[in-house]
Amino acid sequence: MLLYNVTISIDNAVASEWLKWMKETHIPEVMATTYFVKFQICKMLSEEADTGGVTYAIQYFCRNMDDFEEYQRDYAPTLQAKQLQRYPNQFVAFRTLLELVD
Repeated sequence: MLLYNVTISIDNAVASEWLKWMKETHIPEVMATTYFVKFQICKMLSEEADTGGVTYAIQYFCRNMDDFEEYQRDYAPTLQAKQLQRYPNQFVAFRTLLELVD
């Protein structure tokens, strides 16, 4: 099982609306691709510096590398572009892929 972690620091001015959009629109669109079996949203409690934003980690659980690579190729660019268009210059994101270890 793989964990696809998307860490996003979102501007305080839009953070509440963004979280609502993530829960009601973006995450359901990602999950509708059927490449992920579950997800969770985590909010960072400690920030090293006041960045004017709040940081979340959206974690998606994927069965295998083939599914992940197919998602990345066929869906990720379009879904990521929607967020860029909706929240231009209002967030910073980085993505990591981790393997779950027993």
